Amino acid sequence: MDLQLKGKRALVTGSNGGIGAAIAQALADEGVSVVLHGRNEEKLAAAEAEISGRGGAVASAAGDLSTDEGAHGVAAKAVDAFGGIDILVNNAGGASETGGGSWFDLAPSEWAATYESNVISAGRLIHQVVPGMKADGWGRIIQISSAAGIIPTSGQPDYGPSKAALVNMSMGLSKALAGSGITVNTVSPGMIMTDKLVEFLRRFAEKRGWGDDVDRATDYVLKGTGQTVTRIGQVEDVAYAVTMLASPNSGFINGVNLHLDGGGTGSIY
Repeated sequence: MDLQLKGKRALVTGSNGGIGAAIAQALADEGVSVVLHGRNEEKLAAAEAEISGRGGAVASAAGDLSTDEGAHGVAAKAVDAFGGIDILVNNAGGASETGGGSWFDLAPSEWAATYESNVISAGRLIHQVVPGMKADGWGRIIQISSAAGIIPTSGQPDYGPSKAALVNMSMGLSKALAGSGITVNTVSPGMIMTDKLVEFLRRFAEKRGWGDDVDRATDYVLKGTGQTVTRIGQVEDVAYAVTMLASPNSGFINGVNLHLDGGGTGSIY
C-alpha cells in the first residue's frame, strides 16, 4: 500500500536514539524528509548519518524544548531545513531521575520538571508549527504518551499523570483544529525494548540473583503485564503505528489514543 507520504516533511522530537530514531527512520523510508531533534549533537549526527546512509532526506535541529526560546529555535531550524513541517511527532520527554519511584520522595519542583518535559514542551512546538499546517490545509500531530498514562501505578507519580495529560491535550487539540485538515492523535506504548528497558531488566535480574540473565527477567516481567501478545514490544512497532497515523490515508482517524501495548490495557478504550 502506498502511504502517500512522499514529499511530506516531519519533525520528530527526541529522535537521536530509541523510539524516536525508529520513528524517524520509518518515515524516511516512506519518502518523508525528516528533521531529527535532540540535545546531544554527537548522537544526532550518528542518527542523521544512519538515515542518510539509507538514502533518506534528513536534517537535525539540536535544542532544549524546556524554554520558549529553545523550542522556537528548534522549530525555526526544522522549517528552514525543508521549507515547512507537515508532520509533528512529539516524542521527547521523560521522568524525574531522583524521586526513587516514591510519591513522597519526589519534590514538587521535580513534578513540575516532568510536566514541563512531557506536556508543555509539546505545547510549545504545537504553537510553532500549527500556523503553517493551517495555511497548507493539512497536517499531522502525533503525540507519544505511555501505558503509564492509562494504567496508574504506585511508582513514577510524576510520569504517569503527565502522560495522561498529553492524551487529554491531544483530544482537546483535535477539537480545536476541527475542519482544518490537521489531525491529532496519540500513541501510548507499553513495554518497549529500548536501552533503558534493557538496563532495567539487567538490574531486575541481578537483584533476584539471576546474574545477567536478561531473558529470564524479560519472561518474568512479561508474565506480569497482562499482555495477550507474548513478546516485548520493539521500537519498530511504535514506528509502524506512527507512520500509519501520519499517512494521508489515515485522515478519518482523529482524537484517538492508540494503545500499543500487546493487549496489556484492561479496558475497552
